Amino acid sequence: MTNEDARELESELARLHQEHRDLDAAIDALHQSPAPDLLRLQRLKKRKLLLRDRIAFIEDQITPDIIA
Repeated sequence: MTNEDARELESELARLHQEHRDLDAAIDALHQSPAPDLLRLQRLKKRKLLLRDRIAFIEDQITPDIIA
């Protein structure tokens, strides 16, 4: 992996982390509302899980394999 590839992955990772935090705040705000939209809440949670998987994948790409 080149330095440019690593920088692109780091940038993507930062963007995904920010989106994950934003979704977390949106989900929390929806929970606090008097009549939460359950379908929207479910979709936000699913999107958050997909982001988490993508974040984990990119973190694995960035972290070098250690052969023991």
